[in-house]
Amino acid sequence: MSKNEKLKVGISIGDIAGIGPEVILKTFTDDRLYKLFTPVLFANSKVLSFYRKVLNIEKIQYSAVKDMDNLSHNSLNIINCWEEEVQITPGQPNEKTGELALKSLESATEALKSGAIDILITAPINKSVIHSEKFPFSGHTPYLQNKLGGNEVLMFMVSDNIKVGLVTEHIAVKDIHTHITQEAILKKLQLINQSLIVDFGIDKPRIAVLGLNPHAGDNGLIGSEEIEIIAPAIKTASKNGILAFGPYPADGFFAHGDYEVFDAILAMYHDQGLIPFKSLAIGQGTNYTAGMKVVRVSPDHGTAETIAGKNQADPSSFREAIFCAIDIYKNREKYA
Repeated sequence: MSKNEKLKVGISIGDIAGIGPEVILKTFTDDRLYKLFTPVLFANSKVLSFYRKVLNIEKIQYSAVKDMDNLSHNSLNIINCWEEEVQITPGQPNEKTGELALKSLESATEALKSGAIDILITAPINKSVIHSEKFPFSGHTPYLQNKLGGNEVLMFMVSDNIKVGLVTEHIAVKDIHTHITQEAILKKLQLINQSLIVDFGIDKPRIAVLGLNPHAGDNGLIGSEEIEIIAPAIKTASKNGILAFGPYPADGFFAHGDYEVFDAILAMYHDQGLIPFKSLAIGQGTNYTAGMKVVRVSPDHGTAETIAGKNQADPSSFREAIFCAIDIYKNREKYA
């Protein structure tokens, strides 16, 4: 890409019964964004027309285009992924909205794979209605890993003040311990370390590792995973040149502000990492899939059906996802 050429930022619309369309519309009411990049939304223009009317949003430029060769560089481009008439009921996702979310995601993913777009931003999906034979995945991350390649990927929650990676993602709490292995922890530490260096430009990053059990096991009184699995994985990572430390008790680690002296944290499971992350990122957090050759980022929130169509959704995280993705793309160019 030449220095004067604008990045093409692809966007999947997510579930149209959720807040995805709203945060997209609100983001692109700021027409200054078109000077920075060319946005391409994979959806249907009638969806935006519906929400534009419902939300009474007037100041936005968007246009339907037939293909990637006819993009407008001064408005939000829409590639129509379906032509059928669809009844939209905000807050009420169903099998049809799940099907359309998948059509959008498939089209955007193919565009990313082919190089037609440079970056992918994914608006939130409703996992219960998109799940099907065509989408037997627990979320965006494993889907994209399957479609775009990558032996190992990392769900990496990032913001300016805190970055959290996960060993396990969307699995039942009762099954977490079976996935906590030295190999899994070491792979995630390697991904975090590499991402911090290449994607975020951090030299010699410091990574904190949390324990699995309360009080990080209390020296084996509450559990043995810290002694038998986590600490040895940290030791191996350190021998491989990764500045990893821990395991730390999760509650005190965040309560006492210890996270502030580290560049990233590796949490053992979803809520252990995401509850403090979302509390501390204060609406500016994003979900980045590290470990792939392509750049995909999403806002750190879900479909939020309870407020869909009520003009209450905050676009801050979606907008931040775009800026985060652009920064990562440009940082990677230095290592090309």
